Amino acid sequence: MAAIGETQPAKHQEVGHKSLLQSDALYQYILETSVYPREPQSMKELREVTAKHPWNLMTTSADEGQFLNLLLKLINAKNTMEIGVYTGYSLLSTALALPDDGKILALDINRENYEIGLPIIEKAGVAHKIDFREGRALPLLDQMVNDVKFHGSFDFIFVDADKDNYLNYHKRLIDLVKIGGVIGYDNTLWNGSLVAPPDAPLRKYVRYYRDFVLELNKALAVDPRVEICQLPVGDGITLCRRIS
Repeated sequence: MAAIGETQPAKHQEVGHKSLLQSDALYQYILETSVYPREPQSMKELREVTAKHPWNLMTTSADEGQFLNLLLKLINAKNTMEIGVYTGYSLLSTALALPDDGKILALDINRENYEIGLPIIEKAGVAHKIDFREGRALPLLDQMVNDVKFHGSFDFIFVDADKDNYLNYHKRLIDLVKIGGVIGYDNTLWNGSLVAPPDAPLRKYVRYYRDFVLELNKALAVDPRVEICQLPVGDGITLCRRIS
């Protein structure tokens, strides 16, 4: 390992991974010591396939996938939802964590990306847990909110989709997750841009979504219906435990 302060190649960026750690070497240490040795073969295979995709920065990082897998086991989740699937790395992490009769309602506007990972998910023997729906999430969520049988029916919900709709999702998901259940919002530290000065040279998409992420974080911080914890894992994930 090179000395502290020495420039390190951003290895994790080459495969679409995200980290807020300032030292690429330290992040690589975490991956190689704690994450990759424990990563199931199916998740490794899907991660490597996704790395070849031109939009690989959209994928969930391996350390976050490990975190989600353990979290779901800790809360004994059985009925979950995922908004924003991409190739399915976080979806596979969830499916592997759930019991054999567990269920995931998976929503995404692009089935083509999901089908990149589907053969690997099927080979892992967990495809039967997944109910994939192609299309915009909000109309389906509105239908579910209007049907009382879905209220409080989800143990865990993971959101990694269009940041400009995060607050719209939250307004609906708070009714669908059970009291004591958890909603996880991904990318809530948004490339570290939330504390960047106004004239910082940000990429166009980072600047565009930055205000929406800031708005979400402010709203979650004062929402009396949830307890929250914002973690610097991946690109930042905020966990919301519903308490009322």
